[in-house]
Amino acid sequence: MDTSTSVINNSSFQISQFILMGLPGIHEWQHWLSLPLALLYILALGANLLILITIQHEPCLHEPMYHFLGILTVVDIGLATTIMPKILAIFWFDAKVISLPECFAQIYAIHCFICMESSIFLCTAMDRYIAICHPLRYPSIVTETFMVKVTGFMVLRNGLLTIPVPVLAAQRFYCSKNEIDHCLCSNLGVTSLACDDSTVNKFYQLILAWTLVGSDMALVFSSYALILHTVQRLNSAEAMSKALSTCSSQLILILFFYTGITVLSVTHLAEKKIPLIPALLNVLHNVIPPAFNPMVYALRTHKLRQGFQRLLGLG
Repeated sequence: MDTSTSVINNSSFQISQFILMGLPGIHEWQHWLSLPLALLYILALGANLLILITIQHEPCLHEPMYHFLGILTVVDIGLATTIMPKILAIFWFDAKVISLPECFAQIYAIHCFICMESSIFLCTAMDRYIAICHPLRYPSIVTETFMVKVTGFMVLRNGLLTIPVPVLAAQRFYCSKNEIDHCLCSNLGVTSLACDDSTVNKFYQLILAWTLVGSDMALVFSSYALILHTVQRLNSAEAMSKALSTCSSQLILILFFYTGITVLSVTHLAEKKIPLIPALLNVLHNVIPPAFNPMVYALRTHKLRQGFQRLLGLG
């Protein structure tokens, strides 16, 4: 039997924990980043909780668009909380050790929440498409039953299809190096440490990206292209302005989200030369949108601003 095969198959060589080294190349002063990251995390939690409470409190916000916004706030809180406590523990307390089950759970949560966010943007785009392009049919299509089915489909689709990512990662043999040059457990970063072949992991990651996020992105931009086409045919300048204003906040967030994913994917190609850039962008992409999304909605949605004022006793 080949010696390397013998080592891989021997469970005594299987490591029991990973060590998250932090951001590559700046280990000595990375703790200085903890303050802005902590502030972003607090902002994300506070702003999203405020939106969620406002939507629950205000009857005028019990509409499909705000239903999806409520789900988005829960997803944003989950995404930020998946990574930020551990990152801050690394920066503040040098708590670099993470067990294999915890690492695989983090991989699953990150993939699930990002795919959920993509699905929510697709749902909001379809909601605006029906409202603007087929306004007379909107009440009969977007019913309470329809909302329950769409929400259930989103949760099941993303929850089930992302399960193979950590499962495949857990099936790899980690028998030598256990230091991850990152401050979170990324799928490709973890499986690159495996002693056996991880081609299937990379292949499934690619398939997942194309089938979930890629298809969502194509449908989202198709929906907004049809919306713009319909808006251009409106004879009333006031109706055109109202239609565009209802879509503007969502379109800003959608462009920001998918641009971030595209930039992150491109920078991974240069990871060997400049490992800090994709690692830092990976962290920022998981914490900036949760902090940024509520501010855009708060600034550009009149009903939500009024709800804030009433909730805080300012109106």
